[in-house]
Amino acid sequence: MTFLTLDDVETASKRVLLRIDVNSPVSESGKIMDTSRFEQHLETIRELQNSKLVIMSHQGRPGDDDFTTLEQHAEILSEMLGKEVEYIDDIFGPAARERIKKLEDGEILMLENVRFYSEEILNRPPERQALTPMVQKLSPLFDLFVNDAFSTAHRSQPSMVGFSVTLPSVAGRLMEREVKALSRVVKNPERPVTFVLGGRKYEDSIEVIESALSNRIADRILTCGMVGNVFLAVKHGIDEKQLGFEIKRAVKDKVRQILRVFEDRIEIPVDVAYPLNGSRHEMPVETLPIGLPIWDIGSKTIEKYRKVIRESGTVVANGPAGRFEDPDFGKGTLEILEAIAESRCFSVLGGGHLIAAASKLGLLDKFSYVSTSGGALLTFVSGKPLPAVIALEKAAERFGRR
Repeated sequence: MTFLTLDDVETASKRVLLRIDVNSPVSESGKIMDTSRFEQHLETIRELQNSKLVIMSHQGRPGDDDFTTLEQHAEILSEMLGKEVEYIDDIFGPAARERIKKLEDGEILMLENVRFYSEEILNRPPERQALTPMVQKLSPLFDLFVNDAFSTAHRSQPSMVGFSVTLPSVAGRLMEREVKALSRVVKNPERPVTFVLGGRKYEDSIEVIESALSNRIADRILTCGMVGNVFLAVKHGIDEKQLGFEIKRAVKDKVRQILRVFEDRIEIPVDVAYPLNGSRHEMPVETLPIGLPIWDIGSKTIEKYRKVIRESGTVVANGPAGRFEDPDFGKGTLEILEAIAESRCFSVLGGGHLIAAASKLGLLDKFSYVSTSGGALLTFVSGKPLPAVIALEKAAERFGRR
């Protein structure tokens, strides 16, 4: 790691801007349902309690049901820390700036959801983000920027990269820990390296597959979930609408290209499970399509994947194998998690749904490392640079130790 950390700076009595990621699932009534991301940031926040601390985060995306204020987030942090985290419904307007100026040592202020600011959702180079009104108005008020939001590190957004241009910047403890642990996958990993990729975000996973194989980071890819269904449909020429979903033409072309180059290193389900008359049924892929949705990988695929995992030196898993929340279709996810937990490999688990499944099964402590991230995790371990990490590295060169 070439960026600076909290070990390299003095924070007492300094005005510190801390970027965290406490974006969490929200119930229909608007209540936060899971506080695990809050817990991950407590170490950094406690180390900064002797400063004048201002916290910045986001919740949801514009237009989504979970796009809410951070008032509840401040209350949760207050309870966890045992001291008040004051919430203000402003980001960089006059009210926020005046309150920041008046902060005393030991006080903590949480700004409003940073994505309420329209430019926050734009991905642009750090130097351009440093010129946004938010960064320009807030930067003069602070002595130090601390980025602890690893799970958003793949976004080149103003709050993630802009302040590293204008302020001395260091990584928080969570950012430091994630980069250190995941670097083990990228730099001299124990081979063979196997990626198990499932879940619904198949477009992101397809990019990861191409990058990880091209960069010779992954030796084998095991596909499942929607990722497996897409590869299955493309490889066997199945009309995906018969499987209950639709694939963009550009995605199909990308998958065909990946299969032409790397087919021998990508495992695709050989059988699948589907719902019929309220119960689980399985069939080999040769008999598809059947006009019914695929909700899990089948038993033969599970056994095949378990064997690959047993022979692996490193395993990175992200996303469930199927509808794990349904007892009849959680078999694939359960057995893959058990196979990784039972192996002697260095194992990394990521993605909220897969972590939730492992937690429910009591297997979390069986993994070498559990990441707080999904997208940033996959981007990093596939060999692609993370904009926020690069910004911290450049800040270290620009400002040095303080």
